[in-house]
Amino acid sequence: MTLSTSFGASLPGWFIAELADLPQTLPTDDDRIRLTNRLADRNHRENTGGPFAALVVESATGRLVSAGVNVVLASGLSSTHAEVTALSLAQDRLGAWDLGGPDLPDLELVVNWRPCVMCYGATMWSGVRRLLIAGDGPELEKLTGFDEGPMVADWVDQFAVRGIEVVVSPLREEAIEVFRAYGERDDAVVYNARRGQVI
Repeated sequence: MTLSTSFGASLPGWFIAELADLPQTLPTDDDRIRLTNRLADRNHRENTGGPFAALVVESATGRLVSAGVNVVLASGLSSTHAEVTALSLAQDRLGAWDLGGPDLPDLELVVNWRPCVMCYGATMWSGVRRLLIAGDGPELEKLTGFDEGPMVADWVDQFAVRGIEVVVSPLREEAIEVFRAYGERDDAVVYNARRGQVI
């Protein structure tokens, strides 16, 4: 039997083509959330993954360090959620597995909704110091059918204990519209092991 010895994922072609036009800095929280919402919307319309995008930026300057979208469908890898993709690309670019390392500026993860249970852990262990989200609540699951997993009730407090500030954007309705558009598709794919069925 021959076992696999490597794995990997790449951003979709449309996203790579768009990288040159992304702003180098995103000065405000609204700028950051608007970009994640736009990328998330395009990702599902291009059929390369679900309606999710994430950025890693320098908190103080807004300098864009990395950007990613969900590439589960394109890569065939269930772990390639937008958060994992953006964090991994930032770690690769900076040559650091700890994005909170002593020689790095404070970095933040920007996501178009509260992370799922897998990305909650990935965010917590990444080293980012701030998590900016477009919103949280039941709308994502209700509109799309995704199962985001058994998130602990005190998830914000657990981040705070570990030095990660959580900020919720006032632009949550923009994110909800992206989820609504995905959920209304006749060909929307709910890609978790139970196909959206919650036990």
